[in-house]
Amino acid sequence: QVQLVESGGGLVQAGGSLRLSCAASGRTFSTYVMGWFRQAPGKEREFVAAISWSGSMTYYADSVKGRFTISRDNAKNTVYLQMNSLKPEDTAIYYCAATSSPRFIGSVVQSGHKYNYWGQGTQVTVSS
Repeated sequence: QVQLVESGGGLVQAGGSLRLSCAASGRTFSTYVMGWFRQAPGKEREFVAAISWSGSMTYYADSVKGRFTISRDNAKNTVYLQMNSLKPEDTAIYYCAATSSPRFIGSVVQSGHKYNYWGQGTQVTVSS
């Protein structure tokens, strides 16, 4: 069982930055691929970024590539999402998630259905 708690959301102006954190419980954090997803009002949940077990591999949605950076600190059981050059269209609830999938490939890490555990979400609002 893994419990995930996100933090770091808030209100920021367009062009600004935020850093989200997701703290995980348990001793097996390093055995999970971690992902960030988001859901805007009236829209479906969408994939944002994922990071492999050691952090050596990352994968991003095209919409955030070059602006967002995912990272993890296994000693602290925490995954981060650094968001720069924020746009109003980045406004959403951001969720972190963990998957025990043994494969780190795009088709797997992009699919929310592959994730076993989810946090409660943190709101990010970008004003224009």
